Amino acid sequence: MPDPLPQKMRVIEITEVGEPEVLKPTERPLPEAGRAEVLIRVAAAGVNRPDIMQRKGLYPPPPGASDIPGLEIAGTIVATGDGVTRWKVGDKVCALVTGGGYADYCLAPAKSCLPVPDALTLEQAAALPETFFTVWSNVFDRGQLKKGETFLVHGGTSGIGTTAIQLAKAFGATVIATCGTDDKCTVCRDLGADLAINYRTQDFVEEVKKFTDGRGVDVLLDMVAGDYVDRNLKMMAEDGRLVMIAVQKGPKTEVNVLPIMLKRLTFTGSTLRARDNSFKADIAANLEKNVWPFLEAGTVKPLLNRTFSLDNADKAHDFLESGDNVGKIVLTP
Repeated sequence: MPDPLPQKMRVIEITEVGEPEVLKPTERPLPEAGRAEVLIRVAAAGVNRPDIMQRKGLYPPPPGASDIPGLEIAGTIVATGDGVTRWKVGDKVCALVTGGGYADYCLAPAKSCLPVPDALTLEQAAALPETFFTVWSNVFDRGQLKKGETFLVHGGTSGIGTTAIQLAKAFGATVIATCGTDDKCTVCRDLGADLAINYRTQDFVEEVKKFTDGRGVDVLLDMVAGDYVDRNLKMMAEDGRLVMIAVQKGPKTEVNVLPIMLKRLTFTGSTLRARDNSFKADIAANLEKNVWPFLEAGTVKPLLNRTFSLDNADKAHDFLESGDNVGKIVLTP
C-alpha cells in the first residue's frame, strides 16, 4: 500500500509584490485532483522569467490558476481524478502547469503531462515543459520553421535559447544565436549553433547579413523587444516570420514598417500561460510524437545550470535575474 498522503504541504508564497525576499515558505492544505487532473509529488520545479514577472506584479495568474509560482514540474503521480485513463499512481511525469509548481505537491491537467524520458533524471525533466512547449508552439507551429531554413534566437544560453538551438538544429535548420559573452557563444556553438554572435562586441545585424550573404533569417524568436524590434526587421529574409514571446527591454518602440511590407513579413507573438488546456494538450501530443524520440536518444537534452532547494527560491530568483545562468534553474523539495 502506498503511504497515506499528508493533509498539508509546503509551498512558496509571493507574500507581496517585490524583490526575491518576498518569496516565503508556508503551509497550505493538500489539493485534491479534480476531473481530468493528476496530483504530483514534486521532485523538481523549473524557475522561469514569468515567475519573476509574477513576483513583481507584472504577470498575474490567469483566472482559476494557483497564485503559487511555478509553471513546470516533474515528479511522481500520487492521485488521479475522474476521467484520467492514461496515468496511474506511481507514474513519473513532467508537466506544464498554470501555477503551483513551487510546492511539495502540485495539480496538473492529465493531458499536459508527459512521461519522463528514460535518459533523464527528474531534475532534468523539470527543465523541459515550459521551454519545450514554448519553443514548439512558437518556432514550429506559429513560426513554421522548416528544414533548410535559417533560424535565429536571441538569448541563446537562456532556457528558451538552449532549447530552441537544439530543436531547430535537430529538425534541419541553420541556427544563429546571440548572447552576451564569448564563453556563452562557445556554449551555443557546442549546442549546435552554426553562428554565435556576442551582441556586446559585434553588430548582430551586420553579422547575420554577412553570414547569410545578405539574405537574412527565415524565422526569428525574440524575447527582448524594445529597440531590438527594428533591428530584427532588418535581418529578416523575404517571407520571414518574426515571433515575439517576451519584452525584456520593454513593450514599446518606434519601428519602420516598410521592411514588413516590402519583404512580406509575418510579425506575430504569443503567451502560453493563459491558453486553455486543450491547446496545451495538442502541444504535448506533438512533443511526444516529434521531440521525445530525440530526448530518449540523447541527441537533445535540457541544459541544467543550477539546482536550489525549494526554501531557497529567493536565491534562485536572484541568480536568474543576474543573467549569469547558462541553461535552466530548478528547485528541489
